[in-house]
Amino acid sequence: MPDSGMPDEEMRSLFIISVAAELAGVHAQTLRIYERKGLIEPARTQGGSRRYSEHDIAQLRRIQELTNAGVSLAGVRMVMGLEAALVHAQIRIRELEQVVNRQMGVQ
Repeated sequence: MPDSGMPDEEMRSLFIISVAAELAGVHAQTLRIYERKGLIEPARTQGGSRRYSEHDIAQLRRIQELTNAGVSLAGVRMVMGLEAALVHAQIRIRELEQVVNRQMGVQ
């Protein structure tokens, strides 16, 4: 799995679907729909059961915020993709700032 920049505890898949649904404030069937639409990708056990991490729960809550604001699921996918791209760009900017600062002798 690529480095997401998140602490390991946020990425650990701990919650079964019923618990994840309760934590996110949605029905378990809604989580299955979100997965089919490509909005969330929970980890799977060897037996095929879904397991959700804290990060997944945060994503589910964000999906709910957006849909409650009237954004379609296709729109949610676009918004979340743009948000992820923004986070990656911010990380890259910080990395480049560190490189420039080292080259200039700034600590």
